[in-house]
Amino acid sequence: MTSFEQPNFKNHFAELLQLAASKVAAPDSTARIELTRTKQANHGDYSCNLAMQLAKPLRKNPREIAALLIEALPDSPYLEKVEIAGAGFINLFLKVSAKQQIIANIFQSGNQFGHSDTQNDKKIQIEFVSANPTGPLHVGHGRGAAFGASLANLLSAVGYSVSREYYVNDAGRQMDILTLSTWLRYLELHDITIPFPSNAYQGKYVRDMAQLIKQAHADRYVHQSDLLLQDMPLPNQDGVIDFEAQLNKLIANSKEILGQDYAYIHNFALTEQLGDCRNDLMEFGVVFENWFSEQSLLDNGMVAHAVELIEKKNCLYQQDGASWFRSTDFGDEKDRVVQRENGQFTYFASDIAYHLNKFERGFDQVIDVWGADHHGYIPRVKGAIQALEMDPEKLEIALVQFAVLYRDGKKVSMSTRSGEFVTLRELRNEVGKDAARFFYVMRKGDQHLDFDLDLAKSQSNENPVYYIQYAHARVCSVISQWDEDVATLRDINTESLTSPMELALLQKLIDFPDIIESAAKEYAPHMIAFYLRDLASEFHSYYNATRFLVPEIPIRLARLALIASTRQVLCNGLALLGVSAPEKM
Repeated sequence: MTSFEQPNFKNHFAELLQLAASKVAAPDSTARIELTRTKQANHGDYSCNLAMQLAKPLRKNPREIAALLIEALPDSPYLEKVEIAGAGFINLFLKVSAKQQIIANIFQSGNQFGHSDTQNDKKIQIEFVSANPTGPLHVGHGRGAAFGASLANLLSAVGYSVSREYYVNDAGRQMDILTLSTWLRYLELHDITIPFPSNAYQGKYVRDMAQLIKQAHADRYVHQSDLLLQDMPLPNQDGVIDFEAQLNKLIANSKEILGQDYAYIHNFALTEQLGDCRNDLMEFGVVFENWFSEQSLLDNGMVAHAVELIEKKNCLYQQDGASWFRSTDFGDEKDRVVQRENGQFTYFASDIAYHLNKFERGFDQVIDVWGADHHGYIPRVKGAIQALEMDPEKLEIALVQFAVLYRDGKKVSMSTRSGEFVTLRELRNEVGKDAARFFYVMRKGDQHLDFDLDLAKSQSNENPVYYIQYAHARVCSVISQWDEDVATLRDINTESLTSPMELALLQKLIDFPDIIESAAKEYAPHMIAFYLRDLASEFHSYYNATRFLVPEIPIRLARLALIASTRQVLCNGLALLGVSAPEKM
């Protein structure tokens, strides 16, 4: 048997049990074969609860059924023995020789070990980050970036043809607020001071953009700024000021005063922030195949077209001069406006057009990575897809909680408009790209994440990324001391690898392809992080208890082949998470 023919043992045993079940149970039995990895070596390598599943339809004791299933199991060259445990669990033990084969397989596959073509090049699109280009990315955006990029890598690893996309919100009110903020700071540089709204964008980057405009165009955009405060909304009878209404009026006045020049400042601010965002993400190891403009949907009439299609499906109605989508018909809590009374389309209308465009591009599956605060948005988007007579099941929403940053045990506040936030770039500069990427995916995406800066910077076993990378560096150190060609280990005899630690490490390497498949299926990059921590733990235990460069050549080469294989899997796993595998630390 050649190395690349090695089977997936978990799937192999599942097939054997399925054949056994067909002999023991009725042909139409719907029992599902589920194998899990055992936690203790004396319980075998895989365990199955099939006997318990069949107990009710067969009206027999599970242990009795388990005995029948074991008796009906076909022969396997990889199965050492089978035992019944507890209430009727079936525990399967891999042959030691089968475990040892994994080393040759890893050498054969190299950086593709763990990858598969199970999805047969199906087209899948994943859209993530998509933050408003109104300022630098902050640490909250970083988690969506790390999650989305890692998930895209996982999907590629199981055979999908993956398209990574960033949706640029360049047509909404937030961009108008940024444009106004930039122009007001520009006027300040020309000694024209207008009270700066507290709800405009306050960050230093706004002043920097204003300075760049002044350097390039001097006083070209100094206009009749005294008209800015004209017809501002007054406080109500209780003296309460509507600051959002005042901001809207400032935007409207600035558009009238600047005329065509407004478009220049708007586009300048957009280009600056989008360019900064693109560079920031590239430095974070996140690259997109496509940057899709919301404004393009409006410019080419796609938003109007999508709304028209919804109307033709009798899913719109008119009320108070606005057009409403009947989203309650599709499970939403209330109907949603798609076109306001002033004729402007809403953000939701753009979103309908954007998803229509995604499906028209022919993707087999579409994944949106959203912040968890957008959970309520799911029914209306899926409802719009269904109203357009497309399959809403082809759209998957992966929700990601924002990370909460802690320094010295204290929470760091973040607000984009106030300018009081820690940028993703600052985070990388402080803890490094590797720690940032890893820490962001240490927890399930929709779970709360406390990002401990002090832990991320520490060089200790408590820091998981350091612990894993140190395992990789330790192998490199041993290989360097050996000072021979690692490729010569590819076909060496591994029969001496029989100690409990060696067998545990071999089994952990065998698990890697299954972990990738499960992590891709469940949209769960954290499973790779957990696996790498466990693999590093198995290796460190082995390293601390074992001499590698022993005089006995067969033993020396077998042990070196084992740790070289471990190094390869550590490297492959870290690559899926966008984390480097240093040779020295």
